Amino acid sequence: MINPIGRRAALRGTLGAAALGTATAPARAARPITIGLSLSLTGPLAVAGRAILVTARIFESDFNGQGGINGTPIRFVYYDDQSNAANIPEIYTKLLEIDHVDLLMCNATNLTAAAMPVVIQHQRVMVAMFSLAVNDKFHYPRYFQTMPFGPDGRLAISEGFFAAAAALVPKVKTIAFAGADADFAKTAVSGAREHAGKLGLKTVYDRSYPPTTVDYDPIVRVIAAARPDIVYIGSYPFDTVGILRSVRSVGLRARLFGGGMVGTQIGSLKPALGPALNGVLSFELYVPAVAKFFPDVEPFLVRYRPLAVKAGVDPLGFYMPPFAYASFQVLTEAVRAVGLDQAKLAAHMHAVPFRTMVGEIRFGADGEWAKGRMLQAQFRGVAGHDVKQFLDPAREIVIEPAQYASGALITPFGGA
Repeated sequence: MINPIGRRAALRGTLGAAALGTATAPARAARPITIGLSLSLTGPLAVAGRAILVTARIFESDFNGQGGINGTPIRFVYYDDQSNAANIPEIYTKLLEIDHVDLLMCNATNLTAAAMPVVIQHQRVMVAMFSLAVNDKFHYPRYFQTMPFGPDGRLAISEGFFAAAAALVPKVKTIAFAGADADFAKTAVSGAREHAGKLGLKTVYDRSYPPTTVDYDPIVRVIAAARPDIVYIGSYPFDTVGILRSVRSVGLRARLFGGGMVGTQIGSLKPALGPALNGVLSFELYVPAVAKFFPDVEPFLVRYRPLAVKAGVDPLGFYMPPFAYASFQVLTEAVRAVGLDQAKLAAHMHAVPFRTMVGEIRFGADGEWAKGRMLQAQFRGVAGHDVKQFLDPAREIVIEPAQYASGALITPFGGA
């Protein structure tokens, strides 16, 4: 049997020439500080993982070009996890016990959850990206997550969606749920059920589907026949594309549609979906409509986009790249302050706020943001499949939270 790590050995990477050396190179004063992580460079999560890799290259160049940490450069060490959680324990064991990396990071809910037993066994700090409510299970004090869910991510990802639903007149009465049978989607739908219960909504459909599903028409037809006022979906990128195409094909209508749909945020999928996005209300982290609140993001994206186009990844960069860069900022600034001792590092990260590209990040008791900042945005006026139209703030209107709102909700779904 071929070892899966061995088959992927060629995919291992070290980013940035400043951090590389050769057998004949003169010795440096200090070896690089190594940051180990798995990245989904193949498989269904590659639309995210490859964008993070481009971002890591930019950050490493920026950081080392500014002198690193007291002259010591950083270097990322990564393996392709193939979007498969079964590969994760072996990858993180190798990073720790063979590569002897100094620091650890991970990305995506199901992949981070799979890494945690290894991380806890080795008592290492873990900085996770885009991982929903993972530490609800572990309550590990050295875990930190940089997506802006807030203290209760399970509820936060759908809070704005149901705030918008609660404001509809006349009041909504019924809801349908559908979600992938996988960690992120199950957690998102679980929180949505709780919000729906608080609003007194009657559930007319609530089923999960296998992650291997390719034909969503039967699911959508059953939901359409139930005639719900609201449809809440918990899906991954490929699911999102299939579901939205089926929704348009079947002609499903509702007063509100969307929710926890991963993929509507990603620049490589937005143009593929085109007008099928119109009216969808889903979570976002950053869109052009909030650029004035986060002035460091757009200059970064100007540098990111040509590199992304060359690499064939998300050409807009709204979703993963700014928060990935912020994650790297948090970890390196913590090391700059207290060094590599894992106990001191965790204590420091709990104690102080971090100024990042996406604003201030302060961690709460379970390593999530002390105060959340998830956006809910609705697509409007998407015409054709030109990616450049999504640079227009009018294509995604922020509905929630109120302090970032750029317009009012349009209903019913399909009329935006």
